[in-house]
Parts: sequence; structure tokens; C-alpha cells
Amino acid sequence: MKLPSMKKFVLLPVVVACAIAGQQASAESDSIVDAVKNGKAGVDFRLRYENVETDLDSHDSANALTLRSRLNYTTDTFKGFGVMLEMDDVTSIDSVDYNDGVNGKNGPAIADPEGTEVNQAYLSYTYKDTSGRYGRQRIILDNARFIGNVGWRQNEQTYDATSITNKSLPDTNLFASYMTNVNRIFGEDSLVGDVHQSTTLLNASYEGFTWGKFTGYAYLLDGDPSSKQSAAGKNFDRWDTKTYGLRFAGNTDATERVNVSYVAEYATQSDADDNPLSYDADYYNLEGGMTFAGVTVKLGTEVLEADGDDGFFITPMATLHKFQGWTDQFLGGGLGNIAGGIEDIYFSVGGKVAGFKLLAVYHDFTSDDKGASGNSSDDLGSEIGFMVAKKFGKNYGLQLKYSDYDADDHGVDTEKLWLTATAKF
Repeated sequence: MKLPSMKKFVLLPVVVACAIAGQQASAESDSIVDAVKNGKAGVDFRLRYENVETDLDSHDSANALTLRSRLNYTTDTFKGFGVMLEMDDVTSIDSVDYNDGVNGKNGPAIADPEGTEVNQAYLSYTYKDTSGRYGRQRIILDNARFIGNVGWRQNEQTYDATSITNKSLPDTNLFASYMTNVNRIFGEDSLVGDVHQSTTLLNASYEGFTWGKFTGYAYLLDGDPSSKQSAAGKNFDRWDTKTYGLRFAGNTDATERVNVSYVAEYATQSDADDNPLSYDADYYNLEGGMTFAGVTVKLGTEVLEADGDDGFFITPMATLHKFQGWTDQFLGGGLGNIAGGIEDIYFSVGGKVAGFKLLAVYHDFTSDDKGASGNSSDDLGSEIGFMVAKKFGKNYGLQLKYSDYDADDHGVDTEKLWLTATAKF
């Protein structure tokens, strides 16, 4: 589903014209033609500068200036049916002299390869309290710890899937999906840009309590590597897992000026289907927070266990950048964990000053099982990160983000800096 790069210049005026002329109807359209006329178009741009500095002996730094342009159009519904189309183009403003994960260059990776792709393209149908989608779509479940869109990177992760959502029961959301492909951030030019799937996702939540939301889930992943991937040693059979979990998250006003938040989550995972490993490992996350006078403080611990040398808990479809530090030291080749597992104790302070969103985060990483092969110490390092962001009206935004990883027995000292500007219409 890849288009030649010149086509974005043809699509741009068409979509902009639709955005100007289109109207969003308050009810269903009376015909397919009206559904198209009454659709809604969107255009957004994200310009980002990223700098990486490491203590590698060679190729110790990388710089990238990239622009993501996104065009989308969603029709109004006709007899419950609708269509959504979305195109993304990622262009390097400067020459691509960094390791983008595709070009084979050395040095620290900045996984924003150039390319133009269909990001989403699906047929939707809604009947009363049930809705469905068929085609390429964005799927984000809960906090994206297991299933996410990796929206931080310029090329988003989306899924070729059939999904159904039902809200017929009071305060209850039921979600089921069967996916056949994961369109990863590396793009279609990469050998690992697409991972074929026979995966089932089930997620059910209930939020009828004033003090929180309960969620139960079952994620049955089955990666089907292509012959080229297998021949190159990219064996996605390691993705074949069964994960079952429970999550509880909520908040309450302890006083008129204090808000208390809390998260408790537990999941268990084992190998499945063609997974070459045989293991059982657990995941848990405990977090408490308090907001007072506009300042939010959070303290939490997150553990991805290891089962000795047999295997470890993985989250290959997660938005990994949200977890275990912004320098992405524990990606594990996309598995989201490393030999021996990870215990992450984190602390954050955030708030707003003069319209600016401020956030500081600290992580301390240790091993879950230091006896596992390739893992000789408890101490995996620490990281501190800072972010400043501001929105200008509804359409524009700026963000400055910095993180510094202090290595111990994993990786090397790494600093990353991002400056991002967005415009959305």
C-alpha cells in the first residue's frame, strides 16, 4: 500500500479542498454521495529535530531533522457504513546521514526513515451500541503498554485487522480484534517493517464505580514471519505468546484541593504456538499519585519478569517509548525486555506554569533475575528526563524534551534531545 512520493503533492490540494468544502452532518447522510460530501478532512504536520549523544567508541552521535505530513479523510455514515483514509509522508529536511533503521548506516538509531504510506484505510460500520472496523487501523488499548501505535515516532504503527467494539451493557466496553499484519515504524522498505499475524485481542472494561475502572484482557499473539525474514534470522515466532491480565486505575478527590490517583495491574504470559522458548513470566505495575495546587507527583514500580534462562515477559506491540525511560535503552530488539527482566522504580513531578506543561521523570532500573545468562548485575542504570510543552490555540504546539541515561551494567551513557513543532487543521 505504498505510494510514489510525488503523489502527496497531488493529494494535498484535494484533501485541503475537502476540508474547506466539507460539512460534518449531525445525522446520517441520505446517500453515498452525500456521505462523501459531508465527510471531514484533516491535515497535520510534525517537524522534529532529534539529537543523540552516546559514549560509543565510534559513531557516537546522530542528528535528524524530519517532517511528517499527514492527510486524512473520513466520510459521514450512510446506513451505518463509513470509510476512513489516511496518508503519511516522512521526509528528511537535511540529508539522511543518520542510522534510520533501514539505510544500513552505523551509529545511534533514529528510527524515522523516509517514506510515503497508507497509515489507515478502513471500512467502518455502526449499529446501535456496536461498531466495527475492517482494514488498516490505529489500535490503542488502555495505556498502550501491550497494544499501542508508537505515536512518538514519525511513522506510526498501525494494524491490518477486523475489530469490534460493543457498549450495550451499562458502563462496559467490550473490544475484540483479529489482526493479520502489524505495520511497524520502520516502513515498508525494511525487512522488519511488516510482521504478518494470526493474532487475537480481547479487552473488556467496566467503569461503573466512582473510584476506578477495571479492565481484563487476553492478548493471543501469533507472529508469522515471511520466508525472507526467517532466512535473514528475523524470526518473529518469538512473538507467539499468551498474555492474560487485570488492570485497575482510578482517582478520587481526597479533599477539595487534593486528588489522589492509583494504578494496579498484573499480567501473566507464557509461550504459544511456534515460540522457540518455553517459559512463564509475570508483569505488574503499581503506581500512586497526588495532585495538589496544580502539581502532580507520582511514584510507581513496573516489573517485567524473567523465567531464568527460559525466557522473559515481552510486549512487542507496545508503545515502548512511554515506558522504561525516553532514551529507549530496553527495547530488546522490539521485545520490550532484556535477559534477566527489568524492575523500574520511577518518580515524576509535573504541572503547568503560564500555560507551559512541565514534567520531570526519574527512573532507577534493576534486574529481575540477575542469574539469567547475559545478565551479571542487579544495577541496570538510571535515567532522568525533562519536558516542556505549550499549545498555541487549537492548531499549533511546541515541545522540548531531554533525557539522560546513566549506564551501569547495561548499554552506554546516552543523552537525547528533541524539539518538535506541530500544526493541525
